[in-house]
Amino acid sequence: MNDLKSFTLALTFAVISLTGCDNGDDVGPPIIVTTQIQSDPAFDGDIEQTSPTLFTITQGMSPTVQSVFAGIHPLAGTEFRTFLDFPLTGLGGVPGNAIIDSAFLDVYINSLQPNVGDIPILIDLVSFQPPTLIETDFDRSLQPSLASVVLSPPLSQADVGTNVSIDVTPLMIKAQNLGLLDFQVRVMQDLGPAIPILLEINDTTGVDRGSFAPLLTVTYF
Repeated sequence: MNDLKSFTLALTFAVISLTGCDNGDDVGPPIIVTTQIQSDPAFDGDIEQTSPTLFTITQGMSPTVQSVFAGIHPLAGTEFRTFLDFPLTGLGGVPGNAIIDSAFLDVYINSLQPNVGDIPILIDLVSFQPPTLIETDFDRSLQPSLASVVLSPPLSQADVGTNVSIDVTPLMIKAQNLGLLDFQVRVMQDLGPAIPILLEINDTTGVDRGSFAPLLTVTYF
């Protein structure tokens, strides 16, 4: 998976689709295009709920902030929700008239704290525009999900130190149908009994960003 993520940012290539019809016209089968888009480290971040009415927002990667968090802190009991931003416009983006075939979100798992147990993960498509996080983005009622997927199976210690590829095709289709300029997701512990496990996702801005930072791969025609 590291080899896949080390491709040039927003790499785009085309292959001839194996499907299509030949009715004698000059129009050939559709061209399938795959593009890879890294998340924008200036807008990636997380929100920690420290009390029913208080929140701590961390947005933008920096020399001292190189990862984002989701889940329940095992000692403090506070909840974190991660937000990732992938620009869809510009070179290597997804054209507004494209038909989505598939979309996968790749994230590198730095750690699960503590190092026992599994954490169920829910991924919401959201739209925080302009892409500046505010406290209400944490709340699923105040910042409602436009579409959601549940990661299956839950994350475990076996995933630590690896890239996890998540099928987010329904979310990308919804984003395209809505004409969103950015593919933005909220990553959180799935709803249900609170499980005191904290997920750390790599979002480095260093020389290894091409291998470890969040990556969205979209195939369309």
